[in-house]
Amino acid sequence: MRNWLLPEYIEDVLPAEAARVEHLRRRLLDLFKVHGYQYVIPPMLEYMESLTAGIGHDLDLATFKVVDQLTGRLMGIRADMTPQTARIDAHMLNNQGVSRLCYAGSVLRTKPDGLAQTREPLHVGAEIYGHAGVESDIEIHRLMIKALQIIGLGTLYIDFSHVGIFSSLVSRAGINETLEQGLYSALQSKDQSAVRALGKDIDPNILDALCSLTELNGDVAVLDEALQRLPADTEIRRALSDLKAVSVGLSDLDVKVCFDLAELRGYHYHSGIVFAAYAQGYAGPLALGGRYDEVGAVFGRSRAATGFSLDLRGVVSSLPPAESALAIFAPASNEAGLQLAIEQLREQGEIVIQELPGHEAHKQELGCDRQLLQQNNGWVVVAAPQLSNQ
Repeated sequence: MRNWLLPEYIEDVLPAEAARVEHLRRRLLDLFKVHGYQYVIPPMLEYMESLTAGIGHDLDLATFKVVDQLTGRLMGIRADMTPQTARIDAHMLNNQGVSRLCYAGSVLRTKPDGLAQTREPLHVGAEIYGHAGVESDIEIHRLMIKALQIIGLGTLYIDFSHVGIFSSLVSRAGINETLEQGLYSALQSKDQSAVRALGKDIDPNILDALCSLTELNGDVAVLDEALQRLPADTEIRRALSDLKAVSVGLSDLDVKVCFDLAELRGYHYHSGIVFAAYAQGYAGPLALGGRYDEVGAVFGRSRAATGFSLDLRGVVSSLPPAESALAIFAPASNEAGLQLAIEQLREQGEIVIQELPGHEAHKQELGCDRQLLQQNNGWVVVAAPQLSNQ
């Protein structure tokens, strides 16, 4: 066993990619800041009751668990930062009005996940608490789109659904939990024959509506079709109205808005609009999010909430390779003029690497394309392509 090998699906992030990830992390947090989102840094470890409360069985399975040596209680290494942010809003801030929070940090999952198929994604996200209207959903959607455009992902496709439609149909039919789970799985696969087989004993009108969900996908026109094909239920009509409002609210942005009413990602966790962002050339969703108004209740303070997150490592790993920033080479000397020139260049944002004695043969490893030379009693930057290993 080679002791430098890492566990499966756990990776080092090497300099070029790490620099790109950090550059984009800063830009995204700056974007969130100017939109009024306050940065929080939740802990890596929490008691399991707090980490998975209100989130469901799936997150429990994704969480690495350890025993606290101080108390003997079971703790978990966070697999998702959203419940932590909800806890902070509910108990640490205790705001009565709207809170806007953002975060950026690694999470750990028991199985590989996301675009990079890693067990250590870097989650960057933003959440709004305290507003139940579709306006806050649209704010989050627009922020997510701006974030993905900053990363440089080309034309975006945003896929929307609303879990309230399925939950309303389930409630109207009096479906038990076991059958509900079966229908949910069949809808996720868009398997209409399985939906019919599972629902053979329920109200035929409700069954027809459930089967219709597998076909109701496309542009905004599908929402008008849904009004005709689904029951005239208050909750369903409100859900369709909210989805149409989203389409209008994003109409000025360069994105393709789609709807898929059978998409129920996070059904047991989300309570309203859910969404996923895609771009051509990428194998899976770039960002995920939705409304989750019930999660705060487990912390003793139910708050309307909506938000999104993306795995920055996964997104960056899928981007075309970027050119590394090249540096300026400075000779090994303590000469006062040289040190002043180096500091001035660094203050301007230039990378200046000063040589250490004894490593003259390895200059090309430093990635420099320019060098500082002494000319006319001063130090000037000149091109030095012979030093670059590019």
